[in-house]
Amino acid sequence: MQAFDAIVIGAGQAGPALAFRLAASGRRVAMVERAAVGGTCVNTGCTPTKTLVASARVAQQARRAAEYGVVLQGEVGIDWPRVKARMDGVVARSRDGLARSLEGTENITFLRGHARFTEPHAVVAAGERLEAPWIFLDVGGRAAAPPIPGLDAVPWLTNASLLRLEALPRHLAIIGGSYIGLEFAQIFRRFGCAVTVVELAPRLIPREDAEVSATIREMLEAEGVAFHLGAKGLAVAADGDGVAVRLDGVPEIRASHLLLATGRKPNTDDLGLDAAGIARDARGFITVDDALQTSVAGVWALGECNGRGAFTHTAYNDYEIVADNLLEAAARKVTDRLPCYALFTDPALGRVGMSEAEARAAGHDILVGRRPMTRVNRAVEKGETTGFIKIVVDAATRQILGAAILGVEGDEAVHGLLDLMYAKAPAWVMQRAVHIHPTVSELIPTVMGELRPA
Repeated sequence: MQAFDAIVIGAGQAGPALAFRLAASGRRVAMVERAAVGGTCVNTGCTPTKTLVASARVAQQARRAAEYGVVLQGEVGIDWPRVKARMDGVVARSRDGLARSLEGTENITFLRGHARFTEPHAVVAAGERLEAPWIFLDVGGRAAAPPIPGLDAVPWLTNASLLRLEALPRHLAIIGGSYIGLEFAQIFRRFGCAVTVVELAPRLIPREDAEVSATIREMLEAEGVAFHLGAKGLAVAADGDGVAVRLDGVPEIRASHLLLATGRKPNTDDLGLDAAGIARDARGFITVDDALQTSVAGVWALGECNGRGAFTHTAYNDYEIVADNLLEAAARKVTDRLPCYALFTDPALGRVGMSEAEARAAGHDILVGRRPMTRVNRAVEKGETTGFIKIVVDAATRQILGAAILGVEGDEAVHGLLDLMYAKAPAWVMQRAVHIHPTVSELIPTVMGELRPA
C-alpha cells in the first residue's frame, strides 16, 4: 500500500495541470494513466484534427490559387503518408513532452495502469494499492455508437480510428451532421475523397440557429460534400470491402469507409465507482456539484466525464476551479462559466453564450445585430466572404446574451465579446471602442450600433 496526499486518475487536460500544481504546493501526488497522456485533445481530438484542418486548407487554397493571380502547374495532389506523418509528429511532441514532465517532476509518482476504486479513498492501479484523502477523476470519454441496424456486421470508424488510416478513403460516409462529423467531412473532401453526410435531424448542428446550419451546409455543399438530412430508415450492410448505407427513399450509398460521429459517452463504466459510492447519472456521467465534487467527499470529477463540458478549455477550467478552491480558499463555481466553443471548419464558427433561439426560449426581449462577411473588408480582401457576424443583446439591460461569428477568423474574433460578457459590461462599451482596421473584430462595434428588435 502506498499513501499519497492526492491521486489523480487520468492524464487529460485537467489532470496533469492539477498534479503539477498540487506537487508544487508540496503534496505527494500519484498520477495514473492507462493509455496515452494528454487525453482526447492531444491524441485524437484538437491536436491531430486541427493539424489536418491546416493541411486541408493549404490544399484548398492551392486549388483557388488562380483566383489570387497565382499560377500553379498541374493538379493539386495529396500525399497522405506525409500529411499523416506531420500530424503524428505534432501529436507525439505534445504527448511525449507531457509524459516527460510528469515523470520528472518532484512529488509526482507517475503510474501507467488502469485504476479502479476498492473503497471511497483507495484504488488499485499498476498492481499497487493507493490511498489518499483527495482523489481526482479526469478520465474523459469516447465515441458512442447508436443502435443502427446492421452495424454489428460492418467495419466502422470513430474519430480516433479514422486518424490511423494508412490510405485515404475512396468514399467516406459519415453518420452524424454535427461538430465532429462536419469537421471531418470538410477535411477529407479537401483531401479529394467523396464524402456523404447522413443526419437524422432535419438540419445540421440543430443546437445552432437555423441560419448557421444553412450557411454551413451551403459552404460544404459548394465544396462537394453531399448531405442527406432528416434521414429515415437508416441501416447499414456489408458491400464487398466497403459499407452500404441505406435510407428510405434514397439510392443506396456505397462507401469505402463509414465514420460514426453520433456523440460521446464517458469513460466511467470500469472505474469501480460503485465500490466507492460515487453517483452517476443515467448517461454515465459522474454527478458533481458546483465545485465539481462528487457524491463522495474528497473525490472530484473533472473534464468530459462530469458532463459539465466536453471541451479542452472547459476541462482546464475545471482544474482551475478545483485548484483555486482547495489551495487558495476561493469560492469558484462551474456555473460561473460562460458557454463558448468553436466549430473548426474553414471558415470557423466562434460561439459564445446563447443563440438567438435560446435567448427567446429563455424569455428575453432581444435586440439582434447582424452583418454578412460580404460587408467585412478583411473577408473581402482575403477572398473569404462566407458567413456573418451575429450578436444577441437583452433589450432592457443591453447585456450581451450571445454571439456567433461564422467566417474568416471567427474563432478568434469572438473572444472580444466573450471578455465583455465576463466583465458584465453593456453593449455600448463595445460600441464606442476603436478597433484596428482592417480586421474582422473592427466590425463588432459597428454591429453593436445596428442592433434592432427581433
